[in-house]
Amino acid sequence: MEKKIKIYLLLFILVLMVIIIGNYIHLYFTNKGIHNRDRNTYLKLDKNNLAILIEVDNKKLYLIDFISNEILKEYIIATGKPGTPTPLGTFKIIEKARWGGGFGSRWMGLNVPWGKYGIHGTNQPGSIGFNASAGCIRMRNKDVEELYNLVEYNTTVFITNGEYGAFAHGFRNLNPGDRGADVLEVQKRLKLKGYYTGSLDGIYGDGMKHALIQFLKDNNINLNHEINYYIYEKLGIILMD
Repeated sequence: MEKKIKIYLLLFILVLMVIIIGNYIHLYFTNKGIHNRDRNTYLKLDKNNLAILIEVDNKKLYLIDFISNEILKEYIIATGKPGTPTPLGTFKIIEKARWGGGFGSRWMGLNVPWGKYGIHGTNQPGSIGFNASAGCIRMRNKDVEELYNLVEYNTTVFITNGEYGAFAHGFRNLNPGDRGADVLEVQKRLKLKGYYTGSLDGIYGDGMKHALIQFLKDNNINLNHEINYYIYEKLGIILMD
């Protein structure tokens, strides 16, 4: 009889240990699940404070809290090829969609005035980290899906490429029909000087041609539609080390 009692007691202790250990395991995975599930929910609480910083030269996209200057997320990206560069400047997210194919699983369109550009996924994950796109910002699908859920319409997107802003690749000779951040900067400079009255759209069109010609006439510069280094200098656009 005493032997049976010892066996029952041992079995009770074993069952109790199993229950206790099981509870600890259940609590561990429950808490871990809550942490993973709510990790991005915490970020969603301050969506109005979120902004995106894209460094073309470093192939990085950062989700930041611009109030605390804290980097909340960091992703590796692909950017534009040399012939189709990623637009530089400050933009807003104006479209959100679930696309497919070459644009991956998500699309976030930007209000770039001189073309259709956005942040999207890809069906070519091997291109991430390189200059590979037609100007858009490519992300891995799992990354773009996470970012898509964190940001809202009108989220500010800053796109930089080194310390010279729109002229990160140096001065290029601009001609009618050219588009880009450098064209936009010339438009701004001509507008400040009172010559350009058109929209600041980064497109070298007829309005900008007329403004440039008038500026050249007033400054006794040979008339030419091409904007070269000399004209940049006369407009006061100078790259400093």
